[in-house]
Amino acid sequence: KGGVFEIVGVLIIKQDQVDQLLPMAECITVMEEVLARLARDDFQLPLRQVMWLPEKIGALALMPAYWKSRKMIGLKAVTFFPQNEGTELDTHQGAVLLYDGECGRLVAMVDGTSITSIRTAAVSGVATKLLSRPDSRKLAIIGTGVQARTHLEAMVAIRPIAHVMVFGKTSNHAVRFSKAASRRYGLPVEVAPSCQHAVADADIICTTTSSQEPVLRGEWLRPGSHINAIGSSMAFARELDGEAVRRSRLFVDRKESALHEAGDFLIARKEGIVGEDHIVGEVGEVLIDTVEGRKSPSDITLFKAVGLAVEDLAAAWHVYQKARQQGVGITVEFGGTRRETD
Repeated sequence: KGGVFEIVGVLIIKQDQVDQLLPMAECITVMEEVLARLARDDFQLPLRQVMWLPEKIGALALMPAYWKSRKMIGLKAVTFFPQNEGTELDTHQGAVLLYDGECGRLVAMVDGTSITSIRTAAVSGVATKLLSRPDSRKLAIIGTGVQARTHLEAMVAIRPIAHVMVFGKTSNHAVRFSKAASRRYGLPVEVAPSCQHAVADADIICTTTSSQEPVLRGEWLRPGSHINAIGSSMAFARELDGEAVRRSRLFVDRKESALHEAGDFLIARKEGIVGEDHIVGEVGEVLIDTVEGRKSPSDITLFKAVGLAVEDLAAAWHVYQKARQQGVGITVEFGGTRRETD
């Protein structure tokens, strides 16, 4: 018998059910808790393993974690196919598997597409709450995909956003995004003719693209602004140029992961623009008051996220608990019991 799970089979929770069970405001609270716990060493967290397909047309990533205090194991298996952008399919698809850490039994399979899209933006929400100016009202979103949509939701939940500028490489996508976002939030959402124009007056900037080359340049940044850079978790790709990194107080989700996967920082370091000590600290360390966040209203703050398995594990656990309480999902017998032999 496990410690935190009942033995009732494997609970399968679909994408639309995750959307229902994981509202953004709740997920932001869950991410605050998990990032603080990470800073207090409550997780065992190896680096992700990535298998690239030929010509880098797509990849499969495996992201495991162990939650020590709850004796829970989690694994996200997720594919990344950037050419899906703009189609009916998400660029990230997969599943989060929850295991009982006392007996190793698989207890839940949770859709990873919605977990990824919601928790990524929720983590940016935590960083924005800690690092942006409380009076931030002007938001710029670079990109028009799933993460652009969820980041707008997270930013509106955290700050009194009054105006949004959006820029995307495909203008008709940007127009559709702006119209849908304006209807949903009752805000003016304007399509910018360029990235530079979008960020010129922004208090908060979210880069949510799949670009491997810089889309945001340091010379465009306004003093006092905050940036969430979440589009890349690969060492060879970046959304920000070196000057943008240099001008910013840089915070990450996890330093070890950033030193292996955060191309925005790693390429700037390779260029000699910044050193390793340019990373001020982890967002979790700001949460537990061991690292200072924004020092002055004129600081430019940057949160560079690569995405962590502990975030997937905590989000899936939250969804699992609510699903059990509300009778959501399908339970199936999946195996794992020892078979007697003659």
